[in-house]
Formats: sequence, C-alpha cells, structure tokens
Amino acid sequence: MSTFTVLNPATEEPVTTLTQASAADADEAILILESRGDIRVVFTDIRMPGSMDGLKLSHAVRDRWPPVHIVATSAHHTVIDELPAGTVFLPKPYSERKIVGALDALIAS
Repeated sequence: MSTFTVLNPATEEPVTTLTQASAADADEAILILESRGDIRVVFTDIRMPGSMDGLKLSHAVRDRWPPVHIVATSAHHTVIDELPAGTVFLPKPYSERKIVGALDALIAS
C-alpha cells in the first residue's frame, strides 16, 4: 500500500491524502473490500485477468458496497451504457489531471 497527497492544481495546497490498495485481479479486489471498511473508490480497468472483468467487478461493487465510488477505464471498450449508475468512465489514454479530477469529484460527493 502506498499513500499520496492530492494537491489543488491552482493553489498546490493539499486537498486530501489517499491510501492506495492494489489488487492483481477482481477476486483480490473483492477480498480487499470484504476485509476493509475504509475503501471509498475502486479504480478498475475493464480488461483484467481472473474470474471477472472490470465490468463485472463494477456491478459486484455497486451491489455489495453501494457507497463505494467506481472509476472504470479502458483503451478498447466504450462500455458506458453497461456500467452501473454513478460510475465514472475514463477512456485511455488519460492524464493525471483527469484522474485527480475524477477522484476529487467523487471524494467530495
């Protein structure tokens, strides 16, 4: 796990500090969600190894942990209509600014 601080790009003042928990696949992500109550955002690629892809993971997260925000990304798919309501879709390639903007908006909501 790593921790990093999100800065306001205009003022360079800290906005929030985030802790990242990484998962190799959707199954591991589910295990992390089951064992921790502090996860606020899941960031997933649509294409990922394991028993479910990022689309299925997004639906599992929405069903089991409704307050958790979801950011999905892909370079090959535009699955916006298939994602659960409230999911943010970032097409690849994306900039760091877009990621920070999406996370900032979700965390503030």
